[in-house]
Parts: sequence; C-alpha cells; structure tokens
Amino acid sequence: MSWGNKLIVVFIVFAILIGTLVYKCTQANFELVTKDYYGDELKFQDQIDGVNNANKISSVVIDQAGADLSIQLPKELNGKKIDGQAWFYCPNNSVNDRRIPLNINSEGEMVIAKSELAKTKYLLKLSWNADNEKFYDEQNIEIK
Repeated sequence: MSWGNKLIVVFIVFAILIGTLVYKCTQANFELVTKDYYGDELKFQDQIDGVNNANKISSVVIDQAGADLSIQLPKELNGKKIDGQAWFYCPNNSVNDRRIPLNINSEGEMVIAKSELAKTKYLLKLSWNADNEKFYDEQNIEIK
C-alpha cells in the first residue's frame, strides 16, 4: 500500500471518529437544577432567611427505619400551623426528583414510604412556614 492510500485511510478514520464524537455530544442530556432557574434565583433571599431562621432552633432529624423515611421537625414548632414541601432533589437524574407537600402530625413528624422514592442519593430540601415565618433546611440522604 502506497503512502497516498495510507493517508486516505487515516483521513477516513479521522472523519469517522469526529462524526462519532459529534453524534455522542448531541445525544448528551444536560439538565439545569430547575426549569425556571432564573426565577428561582430571584427568590434566593427567601431561602437565606429560611436558613437563618432554621439555625436559631434545633435541627431537623431524618430517620430511615424500616420501609419508611421519617422527617422530624424541631420541637419548638410543635403546635404551630405548618405548611411547606419536601423536595427530594436527585442531582444525577431529574426523573427521580419528588416534591411532596409536608403533612406533619401532632408530634411534628412526617412519614414517607421509601417505595415512593427511587433507591439513590438525594439532597432533601425542606422549606416550610410556621406562623408566617419561613424556614429552610438541606440534608444529604441515600435511600437504600
């Protein structure tokens, strides 16, 4: 095989390689943290205020006993009207994300069946209001 034929083979292999890389790049899935990223950024001060308020009281306790996941809010909030949500944010796949409204019992606890969640790592983002005061807490958890 002459050097001209070898050069043509190298160019063809190079073109196939570049074509493969372009195809793979167009098939990659790039996700933002939220669909409305910029709108959420404007509300970030509420999150900062919530973290400051949550730091003034005892911490949220997450327990994974058996088939359930238990979220225990601080005892200082017992008896107050609480509304909010638990966002189970899965950083590597938004299909596994879950937003669950807080349904707190009289002891300040919410129980969620693990079967509602995928077996993966989550960043649990808790945001709630108690007597018109905002609270926010984040914890890393892994559902097994």
